[in-house]
Amino acid sequence: MILDFESLSANKVYHTLTQTVVPRPVAWVLSKNKTGTLNLAPFSYFTAVSSDPALLMYAVGVKPCGEYKDSALNVEATEEVVIHIADSRLADEVTLSAATLPNDQSELDSLDLTLSDFSGSALPRVAQCKVAFACRLHKVVEMGELPMKLMFVQVTHAYIDDDIVKMDSKGRSKVDALALDPIARLGGGEYASLGDVFKITRPA
Repeated sequence: MILDFESLSANKVYHTLTQTVVPRPVAWVLSKNKTGTLNLAPFSYFTAVSSDPALLMYAVGVKPCGEYKDSALNVEATEEVVIHIADSRLADEVTLSAATLPNDQSELDSLDLTLSDFSGSALPRVAQCKVAFACRLHKVVEMGELPMKLMFVQVTHAYIDDDIVKMDSKGRSKVDALALDPIARLGGGEYASLGDVFKITRPA
């Protein structure tokens, strides 16, 4: 099968990409609007892009009304955001938080989640998540016909649950990927958890 992307609709392109570029990590993004309402939403166009500075990127589209989603508008207004790595046990909550709500309503009101203070952050973190990154806005790049905003955010602090940190044979701390159990996004309504983890030595 050969697909000519220039002849495909945006919807077909989306489904093709999201079913083949897999698995994708999920950024569970907590932000706050100017009146103090918290927003929590998942994004799977998400990755780490730099270590110096420590930058993450997630891509935000528009609501059916044509307005950008809160995870872009809020962060542009306050320049603060917390990005969580949710585990597979939170798959239902992650999916429910994708609902489209008015900016003055919080997804957290209908989710059985606990918020904890996050040292170094003006925003709280979701206590059930084993990893969270406190970030400040670095840069926004708008692109595409749909359109999309690429939100580049700089990590200032990280929370990592002590229970998922192990020591390797050289005495260095290492996050145990299976203990983290990150939820991964596939196509459509499909998700995945980690299966076997294997190691291959890279060439010098």
